[in-house]
Amino acid sequence: MSTPPTRFAIAAPWSPPRPSRAFAAVWLRNLLVWRKLAVPSLVGNIAEPLIWLVAFGYGMGSLVGSVAVALPDGGTQTVPYLVFLASGSICMSAMNAATFEALYSAFSRMHVQKTWDGILNAPVTLDDIVLAEMLWAAFKALFTVTAILVVMLALGISHSPKLALAWLALALVGVTFASLALIVNALAKGYDFFTYYFTLFLTPMMFVSGVFFPREQLPGWVQAVGDVLPLTHAVQLVRPLFLDHWPADAAQHLAVLASYALAAFWLALALTRKRFAR
Repeated sequence: MSTPPTRFAIAAPWSPPRPSRAFAAVWLRNLLVWRKLAVPSLVGNIAEPLIWLVAFGYGMGSLVGSVAVALPDGGTQTVPYLVFLASGSICMSAMNAATFEALYSAFSRMHVQKTWDGILNAPVTLDDIVLAEMLWAAFKALFTVTAILVVMLALGISHSPKLALAWLALALVGVTFASLALIVNALAKGYDFFTYYFTLFLTPMMFVSGVFFPREQLPGWVQAVGDVLPLTHAVQLVRPLFLDHWPADAAQHLAVLASYALAAFWLALALTRKRFAR
């Protein structure tokens, strides 16, 4: 691994992040490369979520019928299962899009292609690169959910004017899961390492966060575990907006997601600094 110039030496692992405006150039570099593959990337990013939505929303929805959803005022509202699933699966889509970009693509640039090493020979710091990668993965997540929202609007799944706020909330979801994935990226020795993250964290979280069925059906201790997971707060923030309601405890959900994002980004940066300082 090539060593960056002394003038741009790696900062102490746990020192506060100190990115400069140079991160924008790294982000733009990723955008210019991605433009060549934009169409297949778009198809790949939205095809799987839409297949989930059609297969389970329409297929299983015809068997399930309607689902009772708790409202912020303490009441309940019965909604078609398709709407229930759509409002949860779009959070899952933001999570997956950000995660895949911050794992497989970022790892390729960092470890396999040695792109980060080349960038570090320019007046760019490692802090700039990690911030740019996080924001790029969040952008890919937002790009994906925007396309899915357009399809959902075309299908008439929801026409709530509050979907604009849901879009902003999903941007924060992308930032949160991009930051978490960069922790795993910093620790990985190869692509196989990512299996642990998907199997032990992401997949169980999807089933206890209220994406596919109401969390109230789960045992109390499982609900307690779900209460501290970021995807749970994302779903509880976005689903009421799909139903044209204001989410209960919106400030708390936003604070939890922001806290996860800030803490995870700092940890990811510290681990990445340690990796490059070896």
